[in-house]
Amino acid sequence: MPEQTTGPRPTLEAVAARAGVSRATASRVVNGGAGVRAPLVEKVRRAVDELGYVPNHAARTLVTRRNGAVAVIIAEPEFRIFSDPFFEQQVRGISRELTAHDAQLVLLWVEGPGDHDRIARYLGGGHVDGALAFSLHNDDALPAVIDRTRIPVVYGGRPGPGTSPAVPFVDCDNRGGAREAVRHLVDLGRRNIAHISGPDDQTSALDRLHGYRDVLVDADPSLLSRGDFTEESGARAMAELLDRRPDLDAVFVANDLMASGALLTLRRRGARVPEDVAVVGFDDMASVVRRTSPSLTTVHQDIEDMGRLMVKLLMRLLDGTGPAGPASVITPTSLVLRDSA
Repeated sequence: MPEQTTGPRPTLEAVAARAGVSRATASRVVNGGAGVRAPLVEKVRRAVDELGYVPNHAARTLVTRRNGAVAVIIAEPEFRIFSDPFFEQQVRGISRELTAHDAQLVLLWVEGPGDHDRIARYLGGGHVDGALAFSLHNDDALPAVIDRTRIPVVYGGRPGPGTSPAVPFVDCDNRGGAREAVRHLVDLGRRNIAHISGPDDQTSALDRLHGYRDVLVDADPSLLSRGDFTEESGARAMAELLDRRPDLDAVFVANDLMASGALLTLRRRGARVPEDVAVVGFDDMASVVRRTSPSLTTVHQDIEDMGRLMVKLLMRLLDGTGPAGPASVITPTSLVLRDSA
């Protein structure tokens, strides 16, 4: 138990004296440095607990040249961030891994180009040690803005053509997962397989569209419709497809939210799922899948783990232990069979 005292707060010197080590050794242990033998680490930690020592943030920053904070930049408007469970899951993974590294999360969202100067000033002001950025759009100048601040950064999702190829990223196998989904529909005997894609300025949507086309090389353009990863756009795209191609018997949808909207439209139109139209989504987000009827067959990606991996890559950059070149990670996907296909 920490010693109860109303006097001045314990100092690092007091910790060193209690542990029987030098101040330099105590500082290395408290600030996460390497090169201290395990028995001495244990003594210092015990002294910290006994004295109730709390590191001084300003002094710690001088020693470690770290702020203990990481910016999480989401290139989407506020309403998308709080309505799409994808962001909730990814930020949860990021937050848990940052906590394990004793670092704080600073959330920044970007409504549009007008926010770029604000983001640049904040990142360049020495407030954070690095940045994690995701949901980028191909025509977005944000990557160039981040690059000019020269802080370490890891992207969530494969960056578009405007981003330096040296910047590491974490993504799932979007194209492979899409191929598996469409092959499943083909194996079910479906012949008129439609696709509701995501926005064409995001690499995840393009990769899933390419996966669809890998399997259905000669797919009729009338079987393609585009949404924006929202439930409303999925419902609208499904209605357009049914009007254009009433003979369609399956649809691969680029994310679960749009698939949920597609199922609502099919129900309103009196189409039976999967008897008349089989439906496969992408993401396997529990909060969405739980409310679909019938339960959604979808491609699983571990969204929370991808957030954790982003933090691990960033910490390797900050520690100087990462490789000289990019160390990007592509995580596997798998098809989860339920009732919709």
